[in-house]
Amino acid sequence: MPWYDLPLEQLRDYRTATREPAGLDGWWAARVADARDRAKPVTLTRHEPGLYGAVEVYDAEFSGAGGDRIRAWYIKPPESTPGGGEARTVTVTFIGYGGGRGAPAEHILLPAIGYPVFVMDTRGQGGRWTFGATGDAGSGGPENSQVMTRGVTSPETYYYTRLITDAALAVDAAAELAGPDAKISVRGHSQGGGLALAAAALHGDRIAACQADVPFLCDIQRAITLAPNGPYIEIPQFLAHNVDLADRVLDTLRYVDCALLARRVTAPTLMSASLMDPICPPSTVFAAYNEITAEKEIVVNPYTTHEVAHGHSERLIRHLREHLLRARCARPA
Repeated sequence: MPWYDLPLEQLRDYRTATREPAGLDGWWAARVADARDRAKPVTLTRHEPGLYGAVEVYDAEFSGAGGDRIRAWYIKPPESTPGGGEARTVTVTFIGYGGGRGAPAEHILLPAIGYPVFVMDTRGQGGRWTFGATGDAGSGGPENSQVMTRGVTSPETYYYTRLITDAALAVDAAAELAGPDAKISVRGHSQGGGLALAAAALHGDRIAACQADVPFLCDIQRAITLAPNGPYIEIPQFLAHNVDLADRVLDTLRYVDCALLARRVTAPTLMSASLMDPICPPSTVFAAYNEITAEKEIVVNPYTTHEVAHGHSERLIRHLREHLLRARCARPA
């Protein structure tokens, strides 16, 4: 894949041209408040006792958008693990497009070094590269689906409005399990990275650290005209024939654009961008990064596509350890 986007020196100054909707904060506050009003307590069922040794794995279920029940994994480290006795923490992990929560073994690294994780399943996905357990809008379960245009003619009905609300309520659920004074971080890759930014934006100072690798859902109106590969191309494919819906669709996309939501992020944030990424163009990643006014760092990989280099995992661990140990998080409102 060639370097098809802006040169790096321009990326560092690039800002989105998309105008933020009026009243965006109040609009999202209403979505989250409605979900909280409908929420029921988190439930936990022990998963495969003994299979993971001293690591405790729980099949969790919490309430997301509209009160819909969302599945998750809650994985706790052994008490004897270095770090296991530190102040209470939990890392909320979000999953990339097409995937679900998968198997607990896919998320065992952080618990192995002392950090509990809460892995949110992705409603209506989980039928492509790893599996899920949660349906969307009355569907029976996970799907191998394309969701970019599901309900896209209105921000109230849009799929990603529901998914971002799920992400905000996943942080609530993780805090309920870890305790009111727990230090919470959010992380994810691609779609998961976008959800991490959105959750950090909606929770403000409650989040101690945010990690968003090659995030999706950023500067969406540019992305749909630039990205050569899906999922962004689902939007222009839809509008190629539904031409009269273009204005309504573009308006909806503004409400879930993480380049706009990123202006609300207050947590120390680590991001990555790949200059040969055909899925999340680097300019769209920088569009979000350049809006963040909190402490931040971006790792640029000139010859990488949509993957994250294996060595990046240690940088993520160092960032997590540094900010979870020093964070002083306010109690949730």
